[in-house]
Amino acid sequence: MLNEVVVCKASLMTVTGAQNLLLGEVTCGSLLQQLQQIWDEVGESDEERDKMLLQLEQECLDVYKRKVDQASKSRSQLLQDLADSKSELSHLLSALGEESFAGVPDESTGTIKEQLAAIVPILKQLWKQKEERIREFVDVQSQIQKICGEIAGNLKTNEPLGKPIVDEDDLSLKKLDEFQSQLQELQKEKSDRLHKVLDFVSTVHDLCAVLGMDFFSIITEVHPSLNDSIGVQSKSISNDTLSRLAKTVLVLKEDKKQRLQKLQELTAQLSDLWNLMDTPMEERSLFDHVTCNMSASVDEVTVPGALALDLIEQAEVEVERLDQLKASKMKEIALKKQTELEEIYARAHIEIDSEAAQERIMALIDSGNVEPSELLADMDNQIVKAKEESLSRKEILEKVDKWMLACEEESWLEDYNRDENRYNSSRGAHLNLKRAEKARVLVNKIPALVDTLVAKTRAWEEERGLSFVYDGVPLLAMLDEYALLRQDREEEKRRMRDQKRFHEQLNTEQEAIFGARPSPNRPLGPKKVLGPRANGGASNGTPNRRLSLNANQNGSNGVRSSKDGKRDNNNRPTAPVNYVAIAKEDAESHVSGNDQSPASP
Repeated sequence: MLNEVVVCKASLMTVTGAQNLLLGEVTCGSLLQQLQQIWDEVGESDEERDKMLLQLEQECLDVYKRKVDQASKSRSQLLQDLADSKSELSHLLSALGEESFAGVPDESTGTIKEQLAAIVPILKQLWKQKEERIREFVDVQSQIQKICGEIAGNLKTNEPLGKPIVDEDDLSLKKLDEFQSQLQELQKEKSDRLHKVLDFVSTVHDLCAVLGMDFFSIITEVHPSLNDSIGVQSKSISNDTLSRLAKTVLVLKEDKKQRLQKLQELTAQLSDLWNLMDTPMEERSLFDHVTCNMSASVDEVTVPGALALDLIEQAEVEVERLDQLKASKMKEIALKKQTELEEIYARAHIEIDSEAAQERIMALIDSGNVEPSELLADMDNQIVKAKEESLSRKEILEKVDKWMLACEEESWLEDYNRDENRYNSSRGAHLNLKRAEKARVLVNKIPALVDTLVAKTRAWEEERGLSFVYDGVPLLAMLDEYALLRQDREEEKRRMRDQKRFHEQLNTEQEAIFGARPSPNRPLGPKKVLGPRANGGASNGTPNRRLSLNANQNGSNGVRSSKDGKRDNNNRPTAPVNYVAIAKEDAESHVSGNDQSPASP
């Protein structure tokens, strides 16, 4: 025990001596010497002294133990910090997608503090890199979130976006590339949608301009962001917006189609009314902006205001005004069309009761039981049918004209042949001679012409099941009568030739018995010279052939001349009879028992 105390004293003295040397202050050795002096002066026993020294030793051990414990704890903390740093380093490398990092110390080299000192800057660098990576993720994910919100339509204008949640356990470049690829696809989709929106907006603008509608009210009703005052990138591109824009375009196009159809119907009515009432071009030109799209298609109408409601209303008002004006002029218009119809029938040599037709039209208009447009449409149909009927009769009528002309020449030739002075060198004799030559050629063609005319007339009647009537007389009846009259004329000629030969023979015999004497058949007065005449002129007693209803000169519109075919005998010189006229009159008398006029159209 004493040795331990001595050792303790020696060590204490050594320590205190060292401290004394370092600090130059009170040391354990000097204090122990003072304690020895005090004990000597007091006279403490050795037991007390040993007891106090042991107590000092124990206190000294306790101090060492505390220091050792503190040092051990400090080492353990450093090891824990080192382990945490390594774990954090590993986690950061994993989160950043890095397999290794340059500058990481080896675990087998260096003290704990050296290892910690080497890891700390690496951790700081990785933390900074992690923060930058997080910002990149936040930026990309924010853009994705915004575009997705715009497409979904749940992103309100000027509403701040919430910060996206970033998975900090996976901040690798691969994951960032995935988000960036997704962002690029969304940006492309946004661009496509934005182009569609702008195309729709442009189409709506053009349609509204043509229809004269308020573009801003219509487009903002679809979505407020579609206003021109808002930037392009801020316009709504949601599915709902695109759907409503497409629906708006369809509605406007349908409206445009209906308005154009209505306007074209109105312009057609205007054109018909103008043509009906012979409206001057100056008055029509006032509606050029209305009629310019009469035959245009829907896509061709692009002029602003071309289909505005006020323009359509203007056309409706004009149509209504013209309808009222047309009603007041209906009688004039109807009579004009009736006159046109009568002229067509007259040129076709079809008889109608004009007076009855006009009276019926006036009665219908005055009664108000028929719409003016319906009456005019009915008359237009009658005119169309009359033109078709006239066209079907054209070929036969041309041959009838040739036949009548030939008959007139034949009648003139008869007069010419009976003129005994035709070969005298009188004035105009050579002209009559030339005409006679042409007339004989034409007369020789009459039989063939009549046969052709009969064949064509019968074919016409068989095709239509109707009788071909010429100025109220069946043409075949006229041709049959003409054939009979021609036959009678030939027999009359033969009889006259026989009678002439008989008289000549008788005169010869009388001259042989009693001597020559003047012939009773030859007048002793001055000879008559036959001058040239117009075809069918009244100078030879041949009645004019019938023309159309408007060609007669009796002053009655649409009423045919007398059917007796006779002229005033007081003014008629003695001449051969026109057999065509006689045949026609006889055919008329043949069918006059019924005395029925064709129904008025």
